[in-house]
Amino acid sequence: MHKLVRMWAVALVLLLSACDPARVYEQNIDMPEGNWQIDNAPVFEFEIKDTTQVYDVYFNVRYNLNYDYYNLYLRHQLVGPDSVQVSAKLHEMLLMDSKTGKPLGNGSSDTYDLQALAIDNVKFSKQGTYRLKLTQYMRRDPLPHILAVGVRLATNTADKE
Repeated sequence: MHKLVRMWAVALVLLLSACDPARVYEQNIDMPEGNWQIDNAPVFEFEIKDTTQVYDVYFNVRYNLNYDYYNLYLRHQLVGPDSVQVSAKLHEMLLMDSKTGKPLGNGSSDTYDLQALAIDNVKFSKQGTYRLKLTQYMRRDPLPHILAVGVRLATNTADKE
């Protein structure tokens, strides 16, 4: 039953993302057994062709309601095609309302998906392949009930509206 629900969720995400002209890149990586190990730092690679465009980077998190905290600390490291670090930062993502405990994002039953703007108004100075690495910084190893993490790169449409 769980696999059927997951298949439908993936199909829905694919259908909805096909209708998103701003999306340049999106990838999500499942965490083995729903546990995010500190040494499991997914790397997302995306190609930049248009250096005149302004982009926004979002982080995706799929979590289970059994997650023990209301937030998630993670660190990003973005490296350009010349292997030079473009940016690095520690982020706090709120997964649940800190006062009410209500889960944030979209979901049903006990699984929720949250997409949060992490890096806005990015201009990439060079064409080529960029690598963005995500590391969990909760200091719990493994971090249970984090089912998947991902990255979405989209063109910034704020100036065009």
